[in-house]
Amino acid sequence: MARKKKEQEQKKKIDTSGVVGLVGSTTEQPVTETLEVNYMPYAMSVIVSRAIPEIDGFKPSHRKLLYTMYKMGLLSGGRTKSANIVGQTMRLNPHGDAAIYETMVRLAKGNESLLHPFVDSKGNFGKVYSRDMAYAASRYTEAKLDGISAELFRDIDLDTVDMVDNYDATMKEPSLLPTTFPNVLVSANQGIAVGMASNICSFNLKEICDTTIALMRNPEHDILETLPGPDFSTGGQLLFDEATTREIYQTGRGSFKLRAKWRYVKEGNCIEIYEIPYTTTTEAVIDKIVELNKVGKIKEVADIRDETDLGGLKITIDLRRGAEPEKLMQKLMRLTSLQDSFSCNFNILIAGMPKVLGVGEILEEWTAWRTDCVKRRIFFQVQKKEERLHLLKGLERILLDIDKAIRIIRETELESEVIPNLMIGFGIDEVQANYVAEIKLRNINKEYILKQTKAISQLEKEIADLNATLKSAVKLQNVIIGELEEVSKKFGKERKTEILYATEELDAEDEAEDIPDYPVTLFVSKEGYLKKITAQSLRMSGEQKFKEGDSLDFSVETTNRAELLVFTNQYQCYKSRLSDFEDGKASLLGDYLPQKLGFEPGESVVQVLLAGDYKGHVLFFFENGKAAKVPLSAYETKTNRKKLTGAYCDKSPLKTAMVLTADEPVAVYTTDGRAAVFSTAQLLPKTTRNTQGVSVVSLKKKAAISFVTTAAKSGIVNLSRYRTRTLPTAGALLKEEDSPDKQISFEV
Repeated sequence: MARKKKEQEQKKKIDTSGVVGLVGSTTEQPVTETLEVNYMPYAMSVIVSRAIPEIDGFKPSHRKLLYTMYKMGLLSGGRTKSANIVGQTMRLNPHGDAAIYETMVRLAKGNESLLHPFVDSKGNFGKVYSRDMAYAASRYTEAKLDGISAELFRDIDLDTVDMVDNYDATMKEPSLLPTTFPNVLVSANQGIAVGMASNICSFNLKEICDTTIALMRNPEHDILETLPGPDFSTGGQLLFDEATTREIYQTGRGSFKLRAKWRYVKEGNCIEIYEIPYTTTTEAVIDKIVELNKVGKIKEVADIRDETDLGGLKITIDLRRGAEPEKLMQKLMRLTSLQDSFSCNFNILIAGMPKVLGVGEILEEWTAWRTDCVKRRIFFQVQKKEERLHLLKGLERILLDIDKAIRIIRETELESEVIPNLMIGFGIDEVQANYVAEIKLRNINKEYILKQTKAISQLEKEIADLNATLKSAVKLQNVIIGELEEVSKKFGKERKTEILYATEELDAEDEAEDIPDYPVTLFVSKEGYLKKITAQSLRMSGEQKFKEGDSLDFSVETTNRAELLVFTNQYQCYKSRLSDFEDGKASLLGDYLPQKLGFEPGESVVQVLLAGDYKGHVLFFFENGKAAKVPLSAYETKTNRKKLTGAYCDKSPLKTAMVLTADEPVAVYTTDGRAAVFSTAQLLPKTTRNTQGVSVVSLKKKAAISFVTTAAKSGIVNLSRYRTRTLPTAGALLKEEDSPDKQISFEV
């Protein structure tokens, strides 16, 4: 009972921050201090030591695993159990066996995640293109390092990279691996840190080596000439877009479009999909096709199954009689992940700092880093050769009088005085004297010593060559180029991902075929509420309902497939189909466009237009008295872009916009009680969307355009009074019977 009572008392001791503590042990800590002291070190650790790859193309987990396998002798030896490798790696990586083995799986040949796997695996390692095909436990699989891994560790024992302590300072590990090729762009890599992420696609090894060599020889080299696009281990097709590719190469951000490969088998009336985008899985594709079949969007599919086997990936789709394979695949490309995008974010650690770099910048950083590795290697070789040369020169001095050396050693009473006596007798230093003293008795002959000293001139020549290389940027560059050419020749492969240069976007008309078409009436209120009402519902409905203070802006009869252009006060245009909106009723307020289309804060609707077939023009009228005539085709995008920035001029607030299928007279009203009527044929079309246009009305100080409509709908009794043939015009004073207040709404 006493214990229970004590626990209840402890529960009551809750401080203001909500932390339960014992009496006298509760402390308060400001949130800002908690973030700075506790959270920031964690965040930086995730960014710098876990999630973001470095210039060698590896995260710490990859590097620790591969280095452990290298030290285990698995580069040239036979395979060993994966469990053994995982256990050994825990000396460098204390994150647990599951995390280590998962890292190995991704690097393994059997998983097919990488174009050039670093682990030669045996057993079930799963597949990158399968969501459900799980890899076997580490006790059932075996692994060793693949041949290309030799390029990761070449000269690692020649001081090419820094060696640092492991987590408990019991052994050393490399801070980076001295890769002889730009692995950072050859191996696909993805990581999510705190507040940032990295997503690097893989490129063809041969193309990357050729590009690096070309850039080293000519910094102005056009990367696109030697690096046409990424290459993925799952193959597929890359839809080439030069502008997008150049942007990604320059900024390190953007997305590539990938498409599956398929073939039609006439004998079985079926489609076989044998390569899919790197970003999806066979299960995701099959599940989506089954779902589309259930809802009736795809009626050509009789059956679908996964026939993936040892021969590779294969999804088979049985077709119904009369189905057109090409048309079905176009539809599936649009509705499923058989066509997908790979979003690039080339975020890597440069000297411990995360940076988003373009391809050229990454290769420049890699070249500088690799140059430093080669310098360190050559300097290490020079030191070793100079040490050897120094010993041989001491031996050369002994050659002058071998009998004297023997006599000095034999006549010296104390062992500790042998070295000093040799130093005095021949004028050599302690290191040389030690070397001479350690020579075996059988080797104290002229033939042996002559044979050894013959290497002096060769060593001097080698040292001179190495020093010359160290001092010459061109020679260092040639060393790196030679290594790149060797790697390219030895490990280069043909592209797996085919590049489609002459590609077209999936036809929007095909997409529209899936959308039911029927007549509707569109209602748009002044505050931006939209209602789409069918003819049957409209006949049965009563008065239109609006929000308090709101009213009808316009209404028009159209169809469910019609496209909308919604212009906002922030000079943007949002595109949408009426089919994206639910059928409504007169008694409902409708869809609020800023919310439905995802407007930015403070953004509101200025004008809603029906795009039709994108033939004709959009006529913009600005408060400052200017008007711009822009082709509707300027707003027709081949891609499914939902928002266009810079949709019109930002020099003056937009008063209204209207669609013109043909030139006709328009009436313009101003705030100072004037009006003007002129033909839109007097305005020349402009080629750019954000053109300022031309002045159509000469405004007095503080006056502005207040209202615009077509002359036919203006209600002006005497049009000739306001008509003008020259622009800009001051207009005529407005008579009461021609006032725009009579105009409640107009059609688009």
